Amino acid sequence: MLVDGGIGFGSDASFVYGVAKEQERLGYDGLWAPETGHDPFIALSMAAQATDKIELGTGIAVAFARNPMSLAMVANDLQILSKGRFILGLGSQIKPHIEKRFSMPWSHPGRRMREMILAMRAIWDCWHKGTKLDFHGEFYTHTLMTPFFNPGPSQYGAPKVFLAAVGELMAETAGEVADGILVHGFTTEKYLKEVTVPAFEKGMAKVNKQRDNFQVSYPAFVVTGTNDEQKLIADKAVRGQIAFYGSTPAYRPVLEAHGWGDLQSELHPMSKAGKWAEMAELITDEVLEEFAVVGEVSEIAGKLKARFGSVVDRISFYAPYQLDQDAWLQIIAELKK
Repeated sequence: MLVDGGIGFGSDASFVYGVAKEQERLGYDGLWAPETGHDPFIALSMAAQATDKIELGTGIAVAFARNPMSLAMVANDLQILSKGRFILGLGSQIKPHIEKRFSMPWSHPGRRMREMILAMRAIWDCWHKGTKLDFHGEFYTHTLMTPFFNPGPSQYGAPKVFLAAVGELMAETAGEVADGILVHGFTTEKYLKEVTVPAFEKGMAKVNKQRDNFQVSYPAFVVTGTNDEQKLIADKAVRGQIAFYGSTPAYRPVLEAHGWGDLQSELHPMSKAGKWAEMAELITDEVLEEFAVVGEVSEIAGKLKARFGSVVDRISFYAPYQLDQDAWLQIIAELKK
């Protein structure tokens, strides 16, 4: 099992360089940069200069805020800068953000995402294999590529594409057209194995793709600590994050898989009212245990392997709190055995 870390911009751009270098030194296999308050592509361009071996991925970049050509270009550049270590991790985001934050069109996200990735692959084939650019789709059309705008082939080829998915349709799309799936942290073992895996396997079957050519990446909620105070802080932080995601209508199916659909109905109006602390109190021990691996530092790796070892190829830690570096290193070492 590969173990991945993460990176954020922080208030100082030089922070990215140092963190990337340190995570490679500590033995992480990959490093994901999110698109939250900063552009992940800029962060990873710096990380590429700071590292030599660690894979670098966007986790995620908002696909529908962009078009296939712009994504193909920035991903191709990062593949070259990183010497073949880049992973383009894409996500659809949700309708309000696409329309109200990015002022971009939203429609048929599954079909649009499938077409966007296929369009990028057509563009990369044009650059790297010399094929004629002649892509015609429902949402995107790309037919013009003059030599002046063609970067030409590189020794590293096209980057891998991972697709974030919660629902069955997007998971199926990932299986069909992507190289891997970015499972959402708001996913339980039951939902992953009974809903997500069959969905992406259905997509893979459409194109006769072998499981060896597809990776499952999962950011696991972890509740642990080296003392009682740390454990309490971790417990509170993770309950709050689960409550936040649980309030989102798009994630209701995960709760419904456990018979907890009414919890989403309770959380949603509370989120509208900004009752974040009260929301966390609705996350019972039973819910917490399903969404998070809870235990002593020495127990975490074993519990993660028991739950996800047969399904997940690369894992990261969803831990919205501070934990001693030595504790993380202990968990990482056990996971890689």
